[in-house]
Amino acid sequence: MFDLGQLERAHALVGAAVPPTPAHAWPLLSARLGAAVVVKHENHTPTGAFKVRGGLVYLDRLKRERPNTAGLISATRGNHGQSLAFAASRRGLPVTILVPRGNSVEQNRAMRAFGAELVEHGEDFQAAREEAHRRAAAGDLEVRAGIPS
Repeated sequence: MFDLGQLERAHALVGAAVPPTPAHAWPLLSARLGAAVVVKHENHTPTGAFKVRGGLVYLDRLKRERPNTAGLISATRGNHGQSLAFAASRRGLPVTILVPRGNSVEQNRAMRAFGAELVEHGEDFQAAREEAHRRAAAGDLEVRAGIPS
């Protein structure tokens, strides 16, 4: 759990990197569902997904708790990798993202555009994940939390 101070720190950190996400009422959708519907347009964030906030907060904590971290490595198929690459580039930390062969070309381009070294490995996510853990151990890299060992 987190306290109010941590929430306020995260809010300031995210606010410095990500503009407020627009939210709009959609009357036709509201009528169809029989309820007031407001859609928060996460596609207007720098990475086009809500995960950008998690990457920013994670990298901030990582750099405070382990300031000498040499780099970050993760396995993903898309938005998570964009989030890490965006946040790591803001902190000057190298990030390597492993994706399975045949991953979305658009997602791969986006991760590279945000500064990730992208490595295609294996036929599925599990193979990419295992390779990320192997490389992390060999290179003393931080494996992004959320990928079970």
